[in-house]
This record gives sequence, C-alpha cells and structure tokens, in this order.
Amino acid sequence: MPKIDNIQLPDFPLLLAPMEDVSDPPFRALCKEQGADVVYTEFISSEGLIRDAAKSVMKLDIYEKERPVGIQIFGANMDSMLQTIDIVERSNPDIIDINFGCPVKKVVSKGAGAGILKDICLMEQLTAEMVKRTKLPVTVKTRLGWDHDSIKIVEVAERLQDVGCAAIAIHGRTRAQMYKGDADWKPIAAVKNNPRMHIPVFGNGDVNTPERAVEMRDSYGLDGAMIGRATIGNPWFFKQVKHFFKTGEHLAPPTLAERVEAARRHLQMSIDWKGEKLGVFETRRHYTNYFKGIPNFKEYRMKMVTSDESADVFAAFDEVLEKFGDHQFVTT
Repeated sequence: MPKIDNIQLPDFPLLLAPMEDVSDPPFRALCKEQGADVVYTEFISSEGLIRDAAKSVMKLDIYEKERPVGIQIFGANMDSMLQTIDIVERSNPDIIDINFGCPVKKVVSKGAGAGILKDICLMEQLTAEMVKRTKLPVTVKTRLGWDHDSIKIVEVAERLQDVGCAAIAIHGRTRAQMYKGDADWKPIAAVKNNPRMHIPVFGNGDVNTPERAVEMRDSYGLDGAMIGRATIGNPWFFKQVKHFFKTGEHLAPPTLAERVEAARRHLQMSIDWKGEKLGVFETRRHYTNYFKGIPNFKEYRMKMVTSDESADVFAAFDEVLEKFGDHQFVTT
C-alpha cells in the first residue's frame, strides 16, 4: 500500500484534486464523507499569503475531519515560497503540495504553476529548499511538460524524488493542451515503471467513470488517482468508484432526496464559511451536476444559478423535491 512519508494510504487511494473555487472546506467535507482518501485545498498564492491577502489566508482553513489533508501553494520566487512554508505550517496540514501544473495564463505568466516547466532546474531547486524548510511531507502536482516537444516527465519526477519529494501527482496533458484533447496516461506509467522511482505516483486527468479508475489502476499500474472535474456537483463519485472496485458493478445513483440534501448542506456550509454573497455565488457551479438527468429542469437550474439570496435557492430546492420527487436516476 502506498505511503506519503508516514501517512499510510489504502490500496489505490482516491485523492480530491485541488481546484480553484471548488475544493473549499464545505466541498472537501462532502467528498470526505463519500470516500475521498486524501483531500487538497484550493491552490494558494505564495505572494498572497505573504501580503496577508484575505482570500489567500482564508484558504488555509482546514478541519480535523478532513485528514489527511494537503495545503497546495504556488509561486516561482524562492524567498516567497520559503516564507509561505512557515505560514502554512501554522495551519498544521498533513501535507504541503506544490503546484507545478496550473495552466492558466495569469499564473503561468509569472513563471509559476505549469510555467515552471520551462525551467526544470528551478523546479528542482524550489522543491529541494522547501523540503529542507519543513518536517511535513512535500508533494508535487505537475503536468507532462510545457508542450509535446518538451515532455521529460520521467527525468523530472526522478529529480524531484531525489531532492525529497514524497509523492507526485501527474496530469496527463501538457500546458499547451490546457484541458483539451485526451489525457495521456502512458508517460505517467513510464514514471511509475522507472526502476529508480520509489515514491507514490498518482495519475490525474479524465478519471470520469469507475471504469477509467480501474483502467488507471490495472492497465497503467499507478499508485492512485487524483480526481478533479468528475467530482464537481458529484461528491458521490468516490463512493461509486470504490463500490465498482469491490463488486464490478455500478452503485445505484443517489436519489433526488439525497441530492437535494447534499446541495442544501453544501450551500449552508458555504454560507457559514465564506458569508452569504460568496457562499451563494461559489456554490452555483455544482448545481448542474447535482441535478443532472432531470428532464425539463432549466427553469429550476436558472433560479439556482441566478438568485443572489440563499433563501431563494433553498426555496428552489424545495420546489425541485416537490415537482420531481418521483424521478428515477439511471447510471450513466
């Protein structure tokens, strides 16, 4: 069974990927209840933490029920990243994760996230110095390379391991691909099959069905799956995958009552954590998937995603339960 430093994990663990404005404490709590083995915070700017920016500091909130939990940070300045380690340690996470994979322009343009894939030596130096700075395990999330012509992920992973990286999660696309095309897991398997590698190698990208998780485990031999977009509005995905691992059969989809209850709890926890305005706004992206498959649902979805008052959204949940209570969801 894989271990991140001294953190023992089950066979082929399922990890909730760090996602901006998604993997916040309310959503992590729901995913943890549904079987996520490790959860990660949204990625946090090192420069934002040093400036004591409210949004960045708020992302440091973690709770005992989440453990093991990793705090993910990004940046390209050595001094800033090292100062960030000291700040992050005060939140007492189980893991510190470095984002070397975010492809968005505003991050890459500063040489951070996937931008650092243009400077592998700096990537290695940052990891090495951050490992030295903390007693917590330091892990990395990255991509295959900057573009198709610069994929050196086997060498990169080995170099990061050799300076103390405790585990690596690899998204099966290059930065140039962004989120287009299919994720390529073959280079990730090449990292895992490198005889010099001894740390866990987790795959990321396009794990969107239980069958795909089985394929990543059995055909590619990876140590676990880090799952992102498939969980949005679907925290049950972890439970569904584990049921499929165990039985070879699909778990019955959650009922409408279960979906409404999860959406209701999600919204309330978000309001409790970040206030009415942000809580209402940042939960909207989940509703399409929470209620996916209900015919003639547009009117109710629009109420959920355009209402600025939580009372209106809660009322919409009640209407949905009353109108569509007999709807039978089917496994997709």
